[in-house]
Amino acid sequence: MFRRREPVPFAFLAEADRFRSNVTPPPRRRDSFGELAGRWLLGATLVAGLIGALVVGMPALSTPSGAPGQQSQASHGQAAGGR
Repeated sequence: MFRRREPVPFAFLAEADRFRSNVTPPPRRRDSFGELAGRWLLGATLVAGLIGALVVGMPALSTPSGAPGQQSQASHGQAAGGR
């Protein structure tokens, strides 16, 4: 079959990587004191919450300091009066 060699309608897209603009972007907007303080306060709150959760949860993570073979009162009462 015969293929026509005609220019692609969007040939300018292929040349886009070679194009250099002489327009500079506007400078970045500096954050205000309130925005900086808000970010710092949010970060400090998150860190304090994680540390607080760790401190509160530590007793649950630790092993009991009693004797390893110690039994509860209920099991002692049942064993002593066993029928």
